[in-house]
Amino acid sequence: MIKDNDLLKSWDTDEPFTNDPSNSYTLPARFYINHDLYELEKNAVFYKSWHYAGHVSQVNEQRSFFTTTIHDQNIFVAKGQDDQIRAFYNVCAHRGHELLEGAGKRNVITCPYHAWAFDFSGNLISARNSENVTNFNKCDFSLKEVSLEIFCGLIMINLDEKAIPFKKQFQGLEDEIRYYLPSVDSLEFAQRDKFDVACNWKILIDNFLECYHCAPAHKDFVDLVDMDSYRTITHKRYSSQCASAPRTTNSNAYSFNPGEVDFGYAGFFVWPNFTIWIYPGEPNLSVLQMNPESEQRTIEFQDWFTLGGVLTPQLAEAAAYQKDVLQPEDIAICESVQRGLKSKAYNQGRFIVDDGKTELSEHAVHHFQRMVFEALKEKL
Repeated sequence: MIKDNDLLKSWDTDEPFTNDPSNSYTLPARFYINHDLYELEKNAVFYKSWHYAGHVSQVNEQRSFFTTTIHDQNIFVAKGQDDQIRAFYNVCAHRGHELLEGAGKRNVITCPYHAWAFDFSGNLISARNSENVTNFNKCDFSLKEVSLEIFCGLIMINLDEKAIPFKKQFQGLEDEIRYYLPSVDSLEFAQRDKFDVACNWKILIDNFLECYHCAPAHKDFVDLVDMDSYRTITHKRYSSQCASAPRTTNSNAYSFNPGEVDFGYAGFFVWPNFTIWIYPGEPNLSVLQMNPESEQRTIEFQDWFTLGGVLTPQLAEAAAYQKDVLQPEDIAICESVQRGLKSKAYNQGRFIVDDGKTELSEHAVHHFQRMVFEALKEKL
């Protein structure tokens, strides 16, 4: 529960955060700067939600693995000798030492501390001197498995053992992605870009979910994308923001030849903290994930997936634009917002939502903030 009494009292003086986005103020600033609220999000949001971990092409061989984290929970994903991809808590069942680092391939999973060894189905196969221990049963010390689903080649994991399946929670998302990118199953991991951002993770999501800021802040992006056709549609647990044919194939953002992806742009927000991007030109998909490090710091990963895992000159130009231009523009905005939310002059703003839900509308930001509030409200 919240420890800070001022957080509880504040609801009496806040402007209304309502179900109607056209008549609602934003979430109060404390949702972005308060440490107690940040701690509540771990259990209320992240430990109960599906998390993007990686791609099937990153574990394409038996006994290959990679590690990931959900807040302070360390997980590894691996392909077993039965070709099954599984996820486990990355912790030894003996004394809690972490088992694996980074990515690679092993014959067995051997703990660096006391050399307990596990197979890639999570079974304990060797524990030194355990044969001399009374009533020691190896079956009691298997690794704890984490729920896992494959979605369009993406590996999704969930720490909640009772979680509703990903495809059921996000009905419609797969159909949309396959409509815009029919060859999605043929893509492979190409590269990861990393960004260390001095702001709360939710500010980055808020920023992604509206293009009200695009014209003043992203001049190259609006040169690429037809803003008149740009629309954002909210669904139960995700939202999509897509535009029709690009304005030009030789924009200030990057140049390309029309290919399978012959529309202007398709972007998707997936609760709680990652987004999917499809740029025009050759087949491509990228995932931008916002991983909280504190209430005012986020590590972003952007993973790119292409045919053969190769960035062609065209896609290398697109990735460079994203990394060197668009991301720095957004990061500067979001870090400024983080600083501004600490001001004694600010608590809430007002959503700009028009009747036509045009490219200037912030209804998807409200949709996200509403999900945050619903997840936390029982703890407030």
